[in-house]
Amino acid sequence: MSVAVARPAVADDALLEIDAITLAFGGVKALDGVAFRVAEGSITSIIGPNGAGKTSLFNTISGFYRPASGSIRFEGRDITRVAAPKRAALGLARSFQNIALFRGMTVLDNIKLGRHCHLRTNVLDALVYFGRARREEIALRADIEQRVIDFLEIDHIRHAPVAALSYGLQKRVEMARALAMQPKVLMLDEPVAGMNREETEDMARFILDLRAEWGITVLMVEHDMGMVMDVSDHVVVLNFGQVIAEGAPSEVQNDPEVVRAYLGSGNVAELRDRLRAAAARSAA
Repeated sequence: MSVAVARPAVADDALLEIDAITLAFGGVKALDGVAFRVAEGSITSIIGPNGAGKTSLFNTISGFYRPASGSIRFEGRDITRVAAPKRAALGLARSFQNIALFRGMTVLDNIKLGRHCHLRTNVLDALVYFGRARREEIALRADIEQRVIDFLEIDHIRHAPVAALSYGLQKRVEMARALAMQPKVLMLDEPVAGMNREETEDMARFILDLRAEWGITVLMVEHDMGMVMDVSDHVVVLNFGQVIAEGAPSEVQNDPEVVRAYLGSGNVAELRDRLRAAAARSAA
């Protein structure tokens, strides 16, 4: 796949800063001193072999995991101890590696749930459905139908139950729900996993257009290296829970450490040394 990209100048000020994040499960370190910056208006991709810590990092940034040490700053504010729902309200939205939609609900109802963190309607307002509740519902539906649904080209399935959709369309609906949250940073966990070539190209186009037309900063975990190298401004490489390389796509794909992490060196003794080193870090 090849997508033409007009890359923006990377801003000096980071919108999201990850500083020396360490996360452990028992004696196993999933993340070990991870640090990088996400520039506003950029598409930043996190890559690495299976088990490198990518999804653990996403769960830490979005507030599902609390790190043992280190900090996360969003728009200059330390959000390391901020709960996940409040991070969503601040402008951090995400999709999931395994689709997390309500399969018995329609596409439209699933998408509308994404705006929940911004609604001010209380229980009484919702019960009587008058005044503020009705105005919010009308404004919410107009925004979702005129912007989000049209943008992702899913108008024809808005009333379909999610369970009846193909995998690729479900991925698109999950992105729509995240966009309904009006994010400043959209975090996509393997957005094209399991998709065919046409679906992958469509998703790549949507991601590029989000940055170009909506000004949304994208942070993405992805295994499709062709897509990553085509759309990314900055790539961060994880291995054994540590950042082993970062930079422009052209720099990262030629980095010897990155090649070794994915392909190995063929040296059995070196592999044993790396495994012993990883075990020692986990035991520390």
